[in-house]
Amino acid sequence: MLTLIGQQPGSPIRAEQATTYKLPMRLLSTIRRQLLLRPRHNFVVDDRKSWSGFELLAGSWHLAAAMERASSAPAIAVMLPTSGMFSLAMLATWTLGRTLVPINYLLSRSDLEYVLKDAGCDTVLTVGPMLDFTGGLPEGIRAIKLEDVSFRGMPWPRLRNPLPDAEVAVLLYTSGTSGRPKGVMLTGANLAANVEQVREWVQFNSSDVLLGVLPQFHSFGLTVLTILPLAIGGRAVYAAKFQPKKVIDLARTHRPTAFIAIPSMYNALLAVKDGKPADLASLRFAVSGGEPLPAAVFEGFQAKYGVTLNEGYGLTETSPATNWCRPDEYRPKSVGRPLPGIEERIVAPDGRVLGPDQDGEIRIKGPNVMRGYRNLPQESSAVIDEHGFFKTGDMGRLDKDGFLYITGRIKEMLIIAGENVFPREIEEVINRHPSVKDSAVIGMPDGSRGEVAIAFVELADGVEFDGPALRAFCREHLAQFKVPREIRVVAALPRNATGKIVRRQLSPDTASTQSA
Repeated sequence: MLTLIGQQPGSPIRAEQATTYKLPMRLLSTIRRQLLLRPRHNFVVDDRKSWSGFELLAGSWHLAAAMERASSAPAIAVMLPTSGMFSLAMLATWTLGRTLVPINYLLSRSDLEYVLKDAGCDTVLTVGPMLDFTGGLPEGIRAIKLEDVSFRGMPWPRLRNPLPDAEVAVLLYTSGTSGRPKGVMLTGANLAANVEQVREWVQFNSSDVLLGVLPQFHSFGLTVLTILPLAIGGRAVYAAKFQPKKVIDLARTHRPTAFIAIPSMYNALLAVKDGKPADLASLRFAVSGGEPLPAAVFEGFQAKYGVTLNEGYGLTETSPATNWCRPDEYRPKSVGRPLPGIEERIVAPDGRVLGPDQDGEIRIKGPNVMRGYRNLPQESSAVIDEHGFFKTGDMGRLDKDGFLYITGRIKEMLIIAGENVFPREIEEVINRHPSVKDSAVIGMPDGSRGEVAIAFVELADGVEFDGPALRAFCREHLAQFKVPREIRVVAALPRNATGKIVRRQLSPDTASTQSA
């Protein structure tokens, strides 16, 4: 796909070539050092090819030159499938001293237009099939298609304005309360800190192989599955599309030491008929994040593959990883202790810092916390408290040993007859019923109780809905006031690009195929 002109593949890159270019970020410097030291090592393997250190380094310089000719905007948008192409684009963007803006290719047309305008992008680095998928780009936005870039005779880029560590290296857009995406500003220092925090916490090194199925426009897919493997000199193996059988085949071939996914992906891997413990025996870490891990998935994965899933926690605003329950510290339903250099506290609605085993808002402080939201100064100020802690909006508790347990989202909390109820508690019960594939619980206004719960369920394959039986199961395992007033069947629950259920897209008016 890429033809590099001017040097033989695999030959060492001369030191004088490397020092011709200023290194604007220590993270970029770290990655370049790894690529220079091991030019023949395959740092990335994707659906189409393997990418050596030589190809990534020299290719990023050539691509940067092409990008420099096409755009002078301070930010470059990247809309690419999960692959080595994204790594190349990221390095090229930073080589130019520009801000990287990963684009979620599942955005609506209006949100895509908003993100590109808000980020100040006039150019999108992409491939033709991606443009076909999205129906093209908004008017006035240029596309640089990787397959059309000619590297023959391309001059080296000139770095007129290197990007300091304190400047924004990545703009990641996440959903906002107003309905418009918010641009999370992550500096080079934020990202470098989080990479080092993760590396130190579990002692990642150059022998590690990370299997990546999360989109690279997602914060975990970007930092942990794209930047981290390059920075430690390891290897990332990517699949552009999550397909359970393919993931197991990749594991058999490449023997990954780490796999990070969301619970629904682990659940799907349980359906691989010929999956067996030997397939995942190479894993040192199997981490579940993004949403609560159902007990049935945890137990099923341990029974089928002999692998204990450990939960982790993080947010886009924290670069993202903040907690990771290491295998030797496993505690049921805990996301683990905070990573090095991160402070966490639990805060009551009145601002009091709570003690062990008390529920409140999780607040986080550390060098990995974002600079703020782009063009939203009031919202940026509102999410940092007077002590410099980021208000996550998540509810949780810390035990006496500092292990964190997530209770739910503050905004999703239901108040039923004066009692606080989190959807997660109800969903975990419903998901244990054999007829249910997955569920989501929201609130509905009620004249006497304030709110009542409504459950939406996806049925397991080949199962007929038995409403009375499911309600009886809920009554057996939940307090009466927590039992859903209604249980509605839907063909598919709304999900985001990583497969996480998006409760806010459900409402009491959401239609169902059956109900009880």
